[in-house]
Amino acid sequence: MSTLSTEQVVQALRTVNDPDLKQDLVSLGMIRDLEVGGDRVSFRVVLTTPACPMKKQMEDECRQKVSAIPGVTEVKIKMDAEVRRPQGSSAGATPTSQPIEGVEHIIAVSSGKGGVGKSTVAVNLAVSLALEGARVGIMDADIYGPNLPTMLGVTEDPQLEKDPVKGEIFLPPTAHGLKVMSMGFLVKGDQPMAWRGPMLHSVVSQFCHKVNWGKLDYLVVDMPPGTGDVQLSLSQVVPVSGAVMVTTPQEVSMQDVRKALAMFDKVRIPLLGIVENMSYFEVPGTSDRHYLFGQDGGKTLAAKYRTQLLAQIPIVQKVREGGDLGRPIVIAEPSSPIAEQFRGLARSVAQQVSIQQSMAGQSEPIQIGRFT
Repeated sequence: MSTLSTEQVVQALRTVNDPDLKQDLVSLGMIRDLEVGGDRVSFRVVLTTPACPMKKQMEDECRQKVSAIPGVTEVKIKMDAEVRRPQGSSAGATPTSQPIEGVEHIIAVSSGKGGVGKSTVAVNLAVSLALEGARVGIMDADIYGPNLPTMLGVTEDPQLEKDPVKGEIFLPPTAHGLKVMSMGFLVKGDQPMAWRGPMLHSVVSQFCHKVNWGKLDYLVVDMPPGTGDVQLSLSQVVPVSGAVMVTTPQEVSMQDVRKALAMFDKVRIPLLGIVENMSYFEVPGTSDRHYLFGQDGGKTLAAKYRTQLLAQIPIVQKVREGGDLGRPIVIAEPSSPIAEQFRGLARSVAQQVSIQQSMAGQSEPIQIGRFT
């Protein structure tokens, strides 16, 4: 009677690859707490994000490969996730940037021009990542037009607390599973923000390093439109894992996006992909689509810049209503088709962040246990 060995299980798991990272799970350090006892095998598969779109596929393949080992009668797999910041120099780092304590990845959501639904995308992306099981915060870096308190329905102001090293810092309020920080909390009503560059840089730095964000897997930053001071300041203050560019299909929007893409390239912030918002309008009760702003502009742009078209989001009235009422569509109608599109966007963004992270060459040694 043959005895099942740990090495047999490890070799079987070496044949299972992460479809995105193009390496086997053992080499990637994703197999943890491997236990072999008699005819039983158990282990954890630790993914790089709880929003991994390939989770079920990898679990099924692990189970299939291990179950095929002669003598195995029971396989227990726990799917887990651990979002980690790349160690050492990363693509989004500059000589002056400093990581935010406790924050693993910073994702900038940007656009070349205003009016394309960037904040709507940022809010629903952030909430969707939280719904996938990630720890998420959202920072409103649109200093001149801070809309996030309204769009998230936050009425509570941030509190101040004493830090022994940093002095007074903000404790951000929470909404829909997110930690939220915005200039809209600090400047009430219709008071304009007539600030120049150095003051904007100071606010960006404080929102990054003078806010108690706690432990976050992702900090989504809702950027102002264009290629101004805030974009440059963010790249100088913190290492940004990547940028999501939001555009509408029409040419005038894409012209400005091309300029924004060139700017992010100059400051070494990786492009995670493009979201084409307001792609089409579908007449309720029919499958008739009307391309009000042109068709497939975002797809053409993604192909030109050899990046991902992360989503094509249609015009849906309830998305706008959710933003006005402080209930994002992924919360208000979680089973709706448009909510599922935003959930898919979140999984795609997390996927691209993990691919960027893999370039840092991180891995953990396999952890072997034993049944007791």
